[in-house]
Formats: sequence, C-alpha cells, structure tokens
Amino acid sequence: MNEEQLIKDIKTPQEFIQLHFPEQEQALQCIECSTFKYNTGEGFLEIFSLDDLQAFPNHFFGSQTRKKFYMMVLITQGRMEEMIGHKEYVFEANQMYFVAENQLHLIERWSEDLKGVMCLFDSDYFLLCLKHQIKLNSFPFFQVGQQPYLNLSEKETSMMEHLFWKLQNEKAQKKTFNDDLLVRMFLNIILLEAERIYNHKDSKTPFVLSRKEQLVAKFQLLVNQKAIEVKQVSDFATLLHVHPHYLNDVVKEVTSESASAYIHKVLIEEAKSRLIQTNYTVSQIAMDLNFTEESYFGRFFKKHTGVTPLHYRKKHKQH
Repeated sequence: MNEEQLIKDIKTPQEFIQLHFPEQEQALQCIECSTFKYNTGEGFLEIFSLDDLQAFPNHFFGSQTRKKFYMMVLITQGRMEEMIGHKEYVFEANQMYFVAENQLHLIERWSEDLKGVMCLFDSDYFLLCLKHQIKLNSFPFFQVGQQPYLNLSEKETSMMEHLFWKLQNEKAQKKTFNDDLLVRMFLNIILLEAERIYNHKDSKTPFVLSRKEQLVAKFQLLVNQKAIEVKQVSDFATLLHVHPHYLNDVVKEVTSESASAYIHKVLIEEAKSRLIQTNYTVSQIAMDLNFTEESYFGRFFKKHTGVTPLHYRKKHKQH
C-alpha cells in the first residue's frame, strides 16, 4: 500500500456497477437474467455470479469500499483474499462470508478458477419482510467483532447454491407485490439457515426477538451507521425515542455491556480498519472520526487497545 488510498462510499447497486465496471456497465450478467436489473421498488437486492466478476479484476483489487448495504458471498470453487475491517481473510470453496453495512473492506485478490455467488441487499428491502420478527443486526456474522464467515459441508454448500438459485429465479420472474414478498422470504431463509449453521443450532429453534432485543438491535444498527457523527448515548436514545438511562439498562441487560461500550467498540473497529487499510496520518484519522484533538484520539485508542495508533499500525499493517 504505497499510494494514498481513498475510501469509497457506495450507497446503491448503481454506484457499485459504476465503480467496478465503468467501461462496460451492461457486460455484467445476472445468474438468471440477460441484463443487470435494478430493483424499482423500495430497497434493493441484486445477485451476481462470481464467474462474471472475473473479467474485471482491476476494478475490484485495491479498491477500499464502505457499502451502505449488506453483502454475502458463497464460494463453491477457488479462493478470495479479502480484508474486512482490520482483519485479513482467505475464503475458499465451501465457505460463505458476510460484510455488514458500513463496514470497511478490501478485496485483495482471487484465484482464476473462482466460482460462486455474491448477493447485495439493503436493510429496507430486508425489513419489509418479517419486519417485526427479525432484525438484520441480530445475525452473529453481521455483528462487530464476530467471525464474518462460516464453513459449509458439501451438502450445506449444495443447499445454499439451490437457495440462491431460487432467490434469483423468483426475483427474475416476479411480476406482482406478492412475488416480491416471496423473494424476500428466500432472502430470510438463506440468512436463517446461515445463522443455524453458524451457531450449530437445530433448525427448529425459533428466531423471535423480544421487545428489549429489538431495541438493542435497532441501537446497534444505528451505532454502526452513525458512530462517526454521533457518539453520545443520549443522542442515540433521542433517535430511538427512549430515555438514555433506559436504553443503557436494556443494552446492558441484553449484551452484558453498556451502550457507551458498544459505541466505543464500533469506533475502535473503525479506527483499526483505517490504520491498516489506509495511509492516512493519525491526525487525519482522528479528524475523520470527529475527535476534537489527535491527542484525545490517541488516549482513547490506547485506553481500549493498550497501544498507541502508530504502534498498532506498525505491528499490523500489511505492506
């Protein structure tokens, strides 16, 4: 990483296409569609074959992105090397990995025989289905500090391939609102099956959040989206229309940590990601994260990690 690397915020699938396929936007094919289709309803969901991405490596490698939507990737052949947050991963056949909304990540390289599926969707599209029963941020692989991938058996890989095929097939054929609900149901099924495998739980285990768990999930989602701009528990409580003391008590009851501790965790993850994935100075990072002074940022970082930002960069950054 010798050159200054800019973080690119991607808000829509259109921007995803424009960044990675600027010369040939129409060249990318959906798995079942003849052309790339933008979703015209509220929210969006798009699916790509990893085979189709092979023709455009120069537009993926070395491009640090922060997507305003979620990504999950199923690999059936080959391997991908990707940095998610401040950690580097090698993903291979029979693995599935996940990138949460607003998470900084970087695809470093992939093998020429890469095959599989990439699915992009935003929270609006997901939450229109089972809106009150399920929340995206409750899935462990989308949570800060949790392992963002799962290992699959051959049987589980085949099952996931079939579910993605059903998801894309229903999406390509939808004509009515009810058809769109069916697409959302298959998206939920994929995530629920992934969570079941992740947690090694029986598939009959009910997935229903209590009122308190729903509040915590909303809080965590807001923190993931706004921690750089908003850092006070009271401000998040205002956004959630609850009293700050109540919010803190509920977060602590459900997660065993305070609301402020979660905010700090997200900020530290973001700082670590920028220290490793960019060449920004510590002063620039402090300013970008809205710390009033570099010295305050340094004390905050050392308090939570035990080392200074520069020491962390020197120890962990890949060259």
